[in-house]
Amino acid sequence: MTKKQMRVGLVGSGYMGKAHAIAYRNAMAAFAIPHSQLHCEMLADATAELAKAKALELGFNRSTGDWKALINDVDIDVVDICAPNFLHKEIALAAISAGKHVYSEKPLALNAADAKEMTEAAEKAGVKTLVGFNYIKNPTVQFAKQLIARGDIGEVVHFRGVFNEDYLADANLPFSWRLQKQFAGTGALNDLASHLVQLATHLVAPITSLCADLKIVHQQRPLAPTLDDSKPGVGEVENDDQAHMMVRFANGAQGTLEASRIAWGRKNGLSFEITGTKGSLIFDQETLSELSLYIAEGNPQTQGFKRILVGPEHPDYQAFCVSAGHGLGFNDMKAVEIRDLFQGIVNDAPLWPDFRAATQVNIILDSVVESVDKKAWVEVEQYDGDQK
Repeated sequence: MTKKQMRVGLVGSGYMGKAHAIAYRNAMAAFAIPHSQLHCEMLADATAELAKAKALELGFNRSTGDWKALINDVDIDVVDICAPNFLHKEIALAAISAGKHVYSEKPLALNAADAKEMTEAAEKAGVKTLVGFNYIKNPTVQFAKQLIARGDIGEVVHFRGVFNEDYLADANLPFSWRLQKQFAGTGALNDLASHLVQLATHLVAPITSLCADLKIVHQQRPLAPTLDDSKPGVGEVENDDQAHMMVRFANGAQGTLEASRIAWGRKNGLSFEITGTKGSLIFDQETLSELSLYIAEGNPQTQGFKRILVGPEHPDYQAFCVSAGHGLGFNDMKAVEIRDLFQGIVNDAPLWPDFRAATQVNIILDSVVESVDKKAWVEVEQYDGDQK
């Protein structure tokens, strides 16, 4: 009997497109996924020439300069969306209409209304969906989730999360689509805080209310020079460089979340500290295979944070390495995500975070904007009732 296959069509071959392409290869090696069942079938990009070059580079069998041709191809089972934010909705709805499963990068959409439309279309069509909140796939974060769930640190009372990077810290970097609301939506909020929000709700509980602040620090950026323009103009930055929020969780815990795209020296500065009634956890993505654990028991003279180096005893680590402390990388988290995608499509396993879960993140991000506009605390609509 012929085994079910997962034939992938990738839309976009930039930063995340390449990460996905690497992850498909790594997942097959790490999780013993047969090459006969997972195929990198087609790649679509802005032009036929670029798509052809990238397909050859990233190991896809075919290419096209028209993403609609990819979606309508009979040999594609899953449409993998790594295009800019503003294209997610159009591509996803077209893929759903064609009966394809959809794997999309975050944020799912520019706003909650669009995300809801995408979710409802997917659920009505009966196709599977997955959204690329890859940081929860890290074995260290999975282990932190286990510690919290079994009560090792008691009841969670506080979450403090930070996601700071410096990719736009230089005020002289040129104006781009990322700085325009019609293409990117919000700025650091959509790009970085979306991950942080999803992590917080995954590890603690649903966010029920919040009070927030957004700020544009670099209000103008130079436009790229044109051939006939010796002195380029400037573009007005439309979305936030920094985002801050205070939150309340459904279990009674409190939290603070902050994100910045202009924090000099921070490259992947995602970190969190979770305080419980019996202990605390500290995690830093820049040392992504380490977890600090404090348990409030025993002799006070010898109490302190324990540095745990993640190893084969922890979730999914052994698939990559049999020795503790050797560490994993960003693309390994993506490989775990691909494993989950494969299991969902080929073995009909549940997929999470799906479009419905990702829509809850969009709702929270919209609530941040509402809070800023009102200069007040706001209640957060609960759309995703299936927290993992």
